[in-house]
Amino acid sequence: MCTTAKTAACPAEVPSSREQNPKSFSARPRPPVRRGARPGALELRGGSAARPLAARRPGLARPSAHGGADLREPPPAMPLRLSPRKHRRRPGDPDSPRAARRPEGNMSLAARRPHRREPLSLVNLRKRNLESGEEELASRLDHYKAKATRHIFLIRHSQYHVDASLEKDRTLTPLGREQAELTGLRLASLGLKFNKIVHSSMTRAVETTDIISKHLPGVCKVSTDLLREGAPIEPDPPVSHWKPEAVQYYEDGARIEAAFRNYIHRADAKQQEDSYEIFICHANVIRYIVCRALQFPPEGWLRLSLNNGSITHLVVRPDGRVALRTLGDTGFMPPDKISRS
Repeated sequence: MCTTAKTAACPAEVPSSREQNPKSFSARPRPPVRRGARPGALELRGGSAARPLAARRPGLARPSAHGGADLREPPPAMPLRLSPRKHRRRPGDPDSPRAARRPEGNMSLAARRPHRREPLSLVNLRKRNLESGEEELASRLDHYKAKATRHIFLIRHSQYHVDASLEKDRTLTPLGREQAELTGLRLASLGLKFNKIVHSSMTRAVETTDIISKHLPGVCKVSTDLLREGAPIEPDPPVSHWKPEAVQYYEDGARIEAAFRNYIHRADAKQQEDSYEIFICHANVIRYIVCRALQFPPEGWLRLSLNNGSITHLVVRPDGRVALRTLGDTGFMPPDKISRS
């Protein structure tokens, strides 16, 4: 109703659509809300039905209330919430089945590997006789258990000419030949029955082997490329005086690790007597092998120091325990014959 009298005619009030047909609004179904849309993120534009902003594709133009295109980006949708995953046991967890089968004791990592290492991994448990049970399993395990001890002597090569550009020219110096003679005399004085000599194929290691083997007649010699000098792993903490290229760690590291896995392990089950083996190689290789055999962090290999012609003695027991008898022993050399370069 118009309340002013100054105007000549007052237009009649037009009733709203809700007042004209109230039942149509109450019975009209509400548009469904898609999953993933934020509560309260519905928008009415140009009288159209409500659509969740989160359901619209970002970057696409949508019509605006003025008939043009609205290029504004919609607000980001709520992140999708996933149900929490079930906890999966990791191999290192104490409750995992793999951890339950792990042998106890201070065994080296090489001794815990399945192939010709742990007797339980060599027995097919599916073929167990249900009648005899544990007795048969115990007898089969004894068949695969190691019975002998391995004595491993790691010898660093003697002093050589470091200034030579080619590897074949890096021969031993006169002092290096004297050091090899002293090392050979020391090994011979131990009175042990050495089984073999495994040496690196590099020139300085070959010449050191030739001199030492003269004092150990009858011991066979085997050359291998696995024991060649290299960069086993990036040292921690890093040093400033020695920084090889990163690719060298990948090339040499895999090879030196293969040498450790191939040579440092418990004795074979068929071996009845203790063995004494000599490995003549390089300082980096020996230091890395010692860290791996003792289960020390291998990144700390550069913290150890070895003299030329030094003797490192590792012992691998039948149960896989590893002991370090000596590390870089050069006490048999006169002080004026000791060098590290």
